[in-house]
Amino acid sequence: MSVMGKLKHMLKGHEDQAGQGIDKTGDFVDGRTQGKHSGQVDSAQERLRRQMGSEQTGQTGQTGQADTGREDPPR
Repeated sequence: MSVMGKLKHMLKGHEDQAGQGIDKTGDFVDGRTQGKHSGQVDSAQERLRRQMGSEQTGQTGQTGQADTGREDPPR
């Protein structure tokens, strides 16, 4: 079993906590790098959310995208 498969199995039923961990980790990395890599951090967070959320729970919003629990920033 791959590492990602093992993580998905361990996190099953705890998607909200996994999302909080992804947020905290991204905030930590942004703080340590003084925001120099915030674009890459944000993209990695979204990729993790898609992999953990949509494949584990199958929950999608009206757009067909995985529900990440985060609001889109105002435009």
